[in-house]
Amino acid sequence: QVQLVESGGGLVPAGGSLRLSCAASGRTFSTYYMGWFRQAPGKQREFVAYITWGGGITLYADSVKGRFTISRDNAKNTMYLQMNSLKPEDTSVYYCAAKMFSGGYSDPGSFGSWGQGTQVTVSS
Repeated sequence: QVQLVESGGGLVPAGGSLRLSCAASGRTFSTYYMGWFRQAPGKQREFVAYITWGGGITLYADSVKGRFTISRDNAKNTMYLQMNSLKPEDTSVYYCAAKMFSGGYSDPGSFGSWGQGTQVTVSS
């Protein structure tokens, strides 16, 4: 399994931007389908964004479409989430996740590897 470490979270005012990174260990990062999820206190983990192994297909939750951009650099074993026009409701712990097969891209249960999470707080 690939090991994942998120970074880049922090406190930002509404309307601001942050870029999250997800660094992966192992030589097979380029073969994994990757996703970003988030979880606020007392709520279920929810899908944010997804990217295929080659980066050719990206998918987003309706709540972040047009504001967030997922990307990956397979040469650096790293995935990113550029978050613009942040809103207080984006406040959550953000997790990156990896899976070996396509399908079920928005289902946390279909992902086998997870990072430890990074806190994003958007102040109003």
